[in-house]
Amino acid sequence: MKPIKKLEGKTVAIVGMGKSWFDYNLAKSHGVHFDEVWAINAVADVIFHDRIFMLDPASRFLDSDDAGGQTKSMAKICKTHKGPIYTCELDKRCPGLIEYPIDEVVSEFKCHYLNNTVAYAVAFALWCKVGTLKLFGIDFTYKGNLYFAESGRACVEFWLCKCMERGMTVEVANSSSLLDTAIPGDERLYGYHRLDDPKVILADKNNNYRVFNKSSVQTSTKEQEAVLMDRYDSHLNKNKIGEPNKW
Repeated sequence: MKPIKKLEGKTVAIVGMGKSWFDYNLAKSHGVHFDEVWAINAVADVIFHDRIFMLDPASRFLDSDDAGGQTKSMAKICKTHKGPIYTCELDKRCPGLIEYPIDEVVSEFKCHYLNNTVAYAVAFALWCKVGTLKLFGIDFTYKGNLYFAESGRACVEFWLCKCMERGMTVEVANSSSLLDTAIPGDERLYGYHRLDDPKVILADKNNNYRVFNKSSVQTSTKEQEAVLMDRYDSHLNKNKIGEPNKW
């Protein structure tokens, strides 16, 4: 297999099954653009997508209940989906399967640290020279539950680092713990977060990063009365109040 030329420089969303996948729905409904959407496993049974990454063999879903709640959805996808579904081996019962280009990826990046399906998808995006990668539902850990974590976060962040080093823009859902995205800005830089005036990182439109003291970037804001959108249209139009550009 060769890298997919049409993906070069494009914007791709990878959507997993973590809680922050709801941010994908919000982004999609508010006009955020994706050239392609890649679904991880059973997410493909819920959202429109262009490709599926399912690195487990199809037999795991067709011949066992090892996948728990995903089993029925994935069995249906395997039997009916026309692909592409990237996986580790072909199965005659599944028309859309394509063998993941493992030899090519490992050879290209001289690395075999691939311990979960999302990492394979990120590596595939890097191999195809995707320009912007937006991740939703790729969480692994949750702030409200210190006793639960999924394995694989380190591996995904490792591959995201490779992506960023090669110039790819990486964006993570606001509510995701991946790359500490959900942590408040003044708590991300360890050590500096303990200062009376913590350091914060800001990026400009060209994705250039600078460090500032929190006090230097704070602005005074006047609290606005809550408005129910679409209920008082004439009032909203009169005062030129519309939906926010950023959520």
